[in-house]
Amino acid sequence: MTTDVDTADVRPAAPAWRAHGNARRSTHVLRLRVSGVLVAVTVLAVLLVPPLTQLDQQAVDLAAKLRPPSWAHPFGTDDVGRDLLLRCVYGLRVSLLVGVVAALTATVIGTAVGATAGALGGCADRTVMRLVDTLSSVPHLLLGIFIVAMFRPGVWPVVVSVALTHWLSTARIVRAEVLSLRSRPFVDAAVSGGASRWRVTVRHLLPGVLPQAGLAAVLMVPHAMWHESALSFLGLGLPTHTASLGTLIQGARGSLLAGQWWPTLFPGLFLIIPTLAVAGLAGVWRERINPRRRSELML
Repeated sequence: MTTDVDTADVRPAAPAWRAHGNARRSTHVLRLRVSGVLVAVTVLAVLLVPPLTQLDQQAVDLAAKLRPPSWAHPFGTDDVGRDLLLRCVYGLRVSLLVGVVAALTATVIGTAVGATAGALGGCADRTVMRLVDTLSSVPHLLLGIFIVAMFRPGVWPVVVSVALTHWLSTARIVRAEVLSLRSRPFVDAAVSGGASRWRVTVRHLLPGVLPQAGLAAVLMVPHAMWHESALSFLGLGLPTHTASLGTLIQGARGSLLAGQWWPTLFPGLFLIIPTLAVAGLAGVWRERINPRRRSELML
């Protein structure tokens, strides 16, 4: 007994690996869009909120202290009546400044050290990497506290502290990439053609490590923001009158114990959300420049 089947309606089932790849691509695109929107909102808030509000973020109003969120104060007020939304925006500006400048400085230092060690090789490479290993054995926060303690509280001592404690990972990444590039045929051809070590490093090795160094800088921004917030929370970073996310959270500890949750919650969200957004964009960038990861995404 035979059954007539309309062959036009028969569709081959999609392979499981292709369906899995489509789901991963959808997640990839969603993460990119959400992270991009959050970063754009953060930048717009930092740039537009202070000039549009025309309010003094240091203005004290004891009659309005510790008011919960309302239309007049969307994030509420702190323990001396200052608008918490404006204080959070100003604190985010300081944290972003410290994070971006410290990340760029640390990336430049790490790239220079890693490229030099990888290009020279031999005894110089071993000496530099043993120094990197020695410094890496000291916790970043303790070393940062030691550096900040030598200066007066301010933004630039914190930048110096974060930069001098965060270049080590970049140096390792750049050195490994340089060692990989040194074995490539085009480097051998340049050396055989009479190119000096300096020329090979500048013309062939450094351009090859710039994508990895740029990714390291982007990934370092959230880490630097958290490091600055930790120092400020401990009272060792910025002055107490300067708005930063760390000082805001530190000043709100007593309010949290008294049941006022908003002075702690909103500065914490201003710290967590932008760092997750930047980390999401950095993850997308890493998948773009990593051929193995990109081939996995296409499955």
